[in-house]
Amino acid sequence: MRKFNRTLIGFLILVLTLSTLTRTLAQDSELLKQAQIFFKPLPKEIPAPSDNPTTPQKVQLGKKLFFDPRLSLSGVISCNTCHNISTYGVDNLETSIGHGFQRGSRNAPTVLNAGLHIAQFWDGRAKDLEEQAKGPILNPVEMAMPDEKSVVERIKSIPEYVDEFKKAFGGSQEPITYDNIARAIAAFERTLVTPSRFDRFLNGDTSALTEKEKEGLKLFISKGCVSCHNGIGVGGGMYQKFGIVKPYPYQKDLGRYEITKKEEDRYVFKVPSLRNVTRTYPYFHDGKVWNIKEAVRIMGEVQLGITLSEDEVDKIVAFLDSLTGEIPKEALEIPVLPPATTDTFRFNSKN
Repeated sequence: MRKFNRTLIGFLILVLTLSTLTRTLAQDSELLKQAQIFFKPLPKEIPAPSDNPTTPQKVQLGKKLFFDPRLSLSGVISCNTCHNISTYGVDNLETSIGHGFQRGSRNAPTVLNAGLHIAQFWDGRAKDLEEQAKGPILNPVEMAMPDEKSVVERIKSIPEYVDEFKKAFGGSQEPITYDNIARAIAAFERTLVTPSRFDRFLNGDTSALTEKEKEGLKLFISKGCVSCHNGIGVGGGMYQKFGIVKPYPYQKDLGRYEITKKEEDRYVFKVPSLRNVTRTYPYFHDGKVWNIKEAVRIMGEVQLGITLSEDEVDKIVAFLDSLTGEIPKEALEIPVLPPATTDTFRFNSKN
């Protein structure tokens, strides 16, 4: 009789286990279906525009230019200074330090996966990566080169770059131009794709997320975060006012209004991508918020008009951490930069 009871108990435990497993699988399947409505997995590579197809030669050249501080007037600031690949494409500063220790007014957004966004910069003033790459080099607060001609002359003074531009832009009568410098940098940036466990989930592997992360994903959807943070980038695909329900507590920046002068664009910014967000602190356009949990609470209040509990914030942050992806190994390898000829390449000692 005791043996029979043990067998019966074991059978009942097995039935309960199978029932729980079946219910869990059904719930996971339903959550996956919901998630696939709002999000898409990262592609293997970011599509390039027809006038700047991605090639190995262009990527190799663009990577060197991205890391080369000689694109700045002082010779010490590179694209990687503010968009450090090893720290997920940011410098983890409130606002970046530029030429002559000047500080910008906005937080440097990550360069990783940026080619998937609707536009570049917080106010969307650059339509694509090519246009964005031209801005900081000539910005007096950032890299501070005086004009495009000076940039081109400096690059032309480096023989190895002359050869590499010919290989990358061989069809051009004049391979080294300011536009082609930007095109090469943009080609490299389109390789900066960071697939994460969330992408595995979206592709059907429901075991890729922990139970806590799944709970956070459910909250992210049900609370309305997906109204802005959706698509491939979990953001980056639209503009939105920051402070829909109540004003953002540190709001001074007028956002897109500075570009368009339209009243409806006051305090409007490009919605940031949340990929790698737990690694790209501090947060928001002004970098005023350093804690990811505080950032989530603020978003709930000023954008959705809700007060999230500590448990809800904790679960949402757990989900956000599942968006942390793998940086391409090739991008993390610092390139050896070509030497300059000493008789033609000099920095002005006054700069």
